[in-house]
Amino acid sequence: MQRTGGAHWSGGLKDGKGTVSTQSGVLNKTQYSFSTRFEQGVGTNPEELLAAAHAGCFSMALSAQLGNGGMTAESIDTTATITLDKTDSGFAITASHLDVTAKIPGADKAKFEEAAKAAESGCPVSRVLNAKITMDAKLIS
Repeated sequence: MQRTGGAHWSGGLKDGKGTVSTQSGVLNKTQYSFSTRFEQGVGTNPEELLAAAHAGCFSMALSAQLGNGGMTAESIDTTATITLDKTDSGFAITASHLDVTAKIPGADKAKFEEAAKAAESGCPVSRVLNAKITMDAKLIS
């Protein structure tokens, strides 16, 4: 399976503007710029998109791990926080922190935590990131 996303950029770093689009059309020439990335401008940015991708990927991976353990979540809510730091070699994504809340009535907490850890390390987006990945997982029964 392959999926595509693309970007267009015009102008300099600080005064330029760009758009991002996805193969599915969900994002279609969605604006991004220096101000949306490093300030509070209107639009998206690569780190925000990566955070959404990591949260979505992890949620699906957790659902699969729970299924392997005989559990089905009523709901899984995940927020990923991507950290972009300036390093000696330039800017780098250095971390992604996952905040997860899963509602699974009657679930065993130890089995839930085991499934969450397996999903954290097994999610394809987690595996592609060369960054520290941490997680806080909460179970609601």
